[in-house]
Amino acid sequence: MSNHPNAVLRRARVARGLLIGLFLLLGGAFFRAQVLENETYLLASESNRLREVPLPGARGIIYDRNGQIIAENLPGYSVSILSPTEDSLRSALRTLATVVDIDSAQQELAVRRFRRARTRPAVIFNDASFQIVSVLEERRAEFPGLIIQSSPKRYYPDGPAVAALVGYTGEISEADLAKERYESYKAGQQIGRAGLEAQYEELLRAREGQRFVEVDARNRVVRDNGVRPEVQPEAPPPLRTNIDIDLQRYAHEYYGDSLRGAVVALDPKTGGVLALYSAPSYDVNRFIGGIPVSYFRQLNEDKHTPMYNRAVAGTYAPASTWKLATAVMGLERGLVTMDTRMPQPCTGGYWMGRVFKCWDKKGHGDITLAQAIAKSCDVYFYQLGLRIGLDSLLAGGVRLRFDRKSGVDLPFEKTPTWPDTRKYFDRQYGPRGWNPSVVLSLSIGQADNAQTPINMAKFYTALATDGYAATPQIVAREPEREKILNLTPEQLQGIKDALSDVVSRGTAAGAQIKGLTIAGKTGTAQVNGQKDNAWFVGYAPADNPKIVVAIIVEEGLHGSSAARVATKLMERYLKTTLTMANTITD
Repeated sequence: MSNHPNAVLRRARVARGLLIGLFLLLGGAFFRAQVLENETYLLASESNRLREVPLPGARGIIYDRNGQIIAENLPGYSVSILSPTEDSLRSALRTLATVVDIDSAQQELAVRRFRRARTRPAVIFNDASFQIVSVLEERRAEFPGLIIQSSPKRYYPDGPAVAALVGYTGEISEADLAKERYESYKAGQQIGRAGLEAQYEELLRAREGQRFVEVDARNRVVRDNGVRPEVQPEAPPPLRTNIDIDLQRYAHEYYGDSLRGAVVALDPKTGGVLALYSAPSYDVNRFIGGIPVSYFRQLNEDKHTPMYNRAVAGTYAPASTWKLATAVMGLERGLVTMDTRMPQPCTGGYWMGRVFKCWDKKGHGDITLAQAIAKSCDVYFYQLGLRIGLDSLLAGGVRLRFDRKSGVDLPFEKTPTWPDTRKYFDRQYGPRGWNPSVVLSLSIGQADNAQTPINMAKFYTALATDGYAATPQIVAREPEREKILNLTPEQLQGIKDALSDVVSRGTAAGAQIKGLTIAGKTGTAQVNGQKDNAWFVGYAPADNPKIVVAIIVEEGLHGSSAARVATKLMERYLKTTLTMANTITD
């Protein structure tokens, strides 16, 4: 009993110590929460209270060589909605659908956008019409999570005329967001999908701004302005190209709705792309804000494939436009001169196991290489191909770069088809499925030879100048030129004179332009089961080339028809250039 008071005192001291320790612990926790980690909890509070609303920026304007607009931005409106859960979003969308037209596909798209970025407003309309905006503004009180704001939208003043060139933009997808190229992008943003828009996405992309709205516990907007300072979007500098938009429009007008094919026009000295057009075309402005399903289906089901860029991805047998490559190989190897005649005159065909016909059934007689180019004599080039030999012909085509892309600054360029060695034929047809007579077809641009219009235009830049081929460039930069012709000045001049004769008195004589000397080569490519494709590749003026044009007209019957289109384009460009030069001088 004597120890009882001491025991009580000990227990009291222990209890007092525990209480003091507990208060110190709680005080420390309060100090850490309210002082040391104040900013963290304040930020969490702000995050619960505030919602970020992205401010889309205007993409970079694209100009042609003369300062005319190819792609710009117009004022537009976007409509989005803040929602705490997917269920509440679906409910809000169903209610909205009673006020404005929102079909089930649009509703599901808005839900997918919400899933990708739950803290950002789910976009319902990327490009809302003024009528929709007006209706929603009138009834905005019924939709407290609704956000309507201005949003720049892409616009192409020349629409179908520039589709193959400029491409279009579209909303970034989940698959895109997983790619390293788009690691800094966010759901809902627009990216280039084709053409220049895709090729130069990094340069055309705007820096997104942001503003904040205050919301309550149910994600209803309670304050829209002045919550936090806005970060304004920043537009990138403009993109300047080598394109001549007037020439681009002229190509579109000339092809109209009836012709199919492609046009490529280059500056032969720099490789600057003056025009790049594919027909049939489509209206890229229909893609803005999301392409209508019916229009997209129409494009995909069209047997003429309007979304297929024939200028850089269309591969065709180059036909007689390729005979210049055969001539170059023969001259480089010293096998012929421009005055050389072949052992067998052209009588309309050549026998090698069977008759290989000339396009002119009457024949061209005993002619020189220069005359064979002007008259496009197949029999002459059959014999020249045999003289060169299959292996040397294949190696020569590789050296002249017919087995690779042109290097133009556009996505989705297709690699041409050109056999590198005999093994190509063994792989394609089996060792016994072909014979060396294939050299005859290859020598006139047929058989296993399929080139893009852009690649043929590049080859002719070397013929038009000093033997250096210029890499096609849509956006102006330092020219890239590569020597591919190993001809003497006299040999190269002989080739140029023969190309001039093609237009002055040869197969393209019907395409002459008064007062303008033009050099070039026609081609009529045979296609199994279809009408022939018509080619023309050439340049003007013949004595001081300023433009190279490659034309393909599908099922165009004869190369002379393509030549008439090409020479009109040359005339248009040179007249416009001369007029502008005189205006600047004056």
